[in-house]
Amino acid sequence: MFGYYPYGFYMDPGYFLVIIAAILSLIASARVSSTFKKYSQQPTVRGITAEQAARKILDENGLHDVRIESISGNLTDHYDPRSKVIRLSDTVRNSTSVASVGVAAHEAGHAVQHATGYKPIKFRNTLVPVANIGSMAGPYLIIIGLLLSGAMSDMLVNLGVWFFAAAVLFQLVTLPVEFNASNRAIATLQNGMYLYEDEIPAVKKVLGAAAMTYVAAAAVSIANLLRFLMLIGGRRRDD
Repeated sequence: MFGYYPYGFYMDPGYFLVIIAAILSLIASARVSSTFKKYSQQPTVRGITAEQAARKILDENGLHDVRIESISGNLTDHYDPRSKVIRLSDTVRNSTSVASVGVAAHEAGHAVQHATGYKPIKFRNTLVPVANIGSMAGPYLIIIGLLLSGAMSDMLVNLGVWFFAAAVLFQLVTLPVEFNASNRAIATLQNGMYLYEDEIPAVKKVLGAAAMTYVAAAAVSIANLLRFLMLIGGRRRDD
């Protein structure tokens, strides 16, 4: 079935696309960790904590009902729209570093996105159920379909592709959402009484490094989808 691949099923040309994308993802993760570590050693001149910055941004936007809680781990910070909670990691919440304030402002930016009906984030939320299914079940459906033949094979392959494509679309839609949240954070920190102007470049570097992890994740998803499409095209040529 896969005779045109000289080294077997898992050594198809698309596999190398996945390897390259995975390497880029590792580089992006290492970069965000090192950048955050560097600027977590730089305290804000005004001494504002990450939690105080997030609370001030929320209150300025009328989001008094959004809570701030702690979450364990490192760089596990996120906004939960269902519970209206910003969860700041232990290394961020009470820190006065420019890195932590930038991260907290970014998460507050997500809360503002939800409150103002920012369209990309609304679209992303509609994709969550099918994207979760697609990322988990899509590859298995495709592989099982490729191992079978006949109508059942085509049905499973097509279903798997559509599911996995939805997961890829979710990753792509995430990009403008994350970039917008960072832009909101930077604009707020520049215009409000949070940081001095010479502290903003550090925030930009931290949030920029974090954004690249989402770009890398999207690249991995796209590479995997291309690999599956190449496998499917090759199998159909053989048939």
